[in-house]
Amino acid sequence: QVQLVESGGGMVQPGGSLRLACTASGSILSIEIMGWGRQVPGKQRELVALISSGDSTNYVDSVKGRFTISRDTAKNTVYLQMNSLKREDTAVYYCNVRGRLSSISKFESWGQGTQVTVSS
Repeated sequence: QVQLVESGGGMVQPGGSLRLACTASGSILSIEIMGWGRQVPGKQRELVALISSGDSTNYVDSVKGRFTISRDTAKNTVYLQMNSLKREDTAVYYCNVRGRLSSISKFESWGQGTQVTVSS
């Protein structure tokens, strides 16, 4: 019912930048929170950045000051601008969207993931 399409991953040298984008589509009544998580093999997925419908943002400590999350409400799109990338940022990044399909039905969806590799 809700589809998420991500783009923008790739390989970059340490200190470089990448911008991820994720667009939600489907039978969506409203979107409340959009965010990004990441996962490396053998570890749990962690949420690194969230943005609310009121544009309030939250970041995990390891990315504060380097990553910026933003959204285009009209396009149901969330972005993650990643600057000063470090090798430890290497992971598969997943878009996360939470909202409502109707007045009584909530949803939470994850994207298919996009690989970010930071390496020289």
